[in-house]
Amino acid sequence: MVAARELLTIALPKGTLYQESVKLLGLAGLNTEGIKEPGRQLLLYSAEDVVRFIICRPTDIPTYVEYGAADLGLVGKDTIVEQHKDVYELLDLQFGGCRFVVAVPEGKETNLAFWNQTRVATKFPRIAEEFFRRQGMQMEIIKLHGNIELAPIVGLAEMIVDLVSTGRTLRENKLVPIADVLSSTTRLIANRVSHRLKNERINPLVERLRQVVEEAYTHGSH
Repeated sequence: MVAARELLTIALPKGTLYQESVKLLGLAGLNTEGIKEPGRQLLLYSAEDVVRFIICRPTDIPTYVEYGAADLGLVGKDTIVEQHKDVYELLDLQFGGCRFVVAVPEGKETNLAFWNQTRVATKFPRIAEEFFRRQGMQMEIIKLHGNIELAPIVGLAEMIVDLVSTGRTLRENKLVPIADVLSSTTRLIANRVSHRLKNERINPLVERLRQVVEEAYTHGSH
């Protein structure tokens, strides 16, 4: 049996960030053969690296890491900011880039201050609230779980705060960005206790990841 202090548990995000996460860990020297294709298994081991991989929803990763069920996790900055969990952010992995914008219906574009004291629909109330507070604006934040583009169309809210990568969904729903809120990329996060107790395992991996990211960034592959 491997001692708990030796085993490193890494939480990987299901979905769009999965393949890039696996690729990056492989480039950093971990054996990722068994996890290249996400199957039904949610728990996978690399015996030679003494690493266990947990495959879970991106929004659950900060919780696994905060409570120590995972030592490390790969997750978007947007999730970290929105959830405000007590985790240690180690590294910007510089992939999975997207941005948050404030968007309003076409034809209603005007400066942001004009919209003070109106309603905003979003899946990310904390991010929206902090942004508008910094602007000195008092908004009514309405939390929705999906299809927030619908909110201005049916009169539920005057504007939305949402995550965009290409902007296509906004265009299809005749919405126009009027302000940038936050840029997000994938980050490496650590459990605070693990970072201290397993530093001999974590620090070399972080350094290898840092080198891989810098190399990729230098050669423009991200």
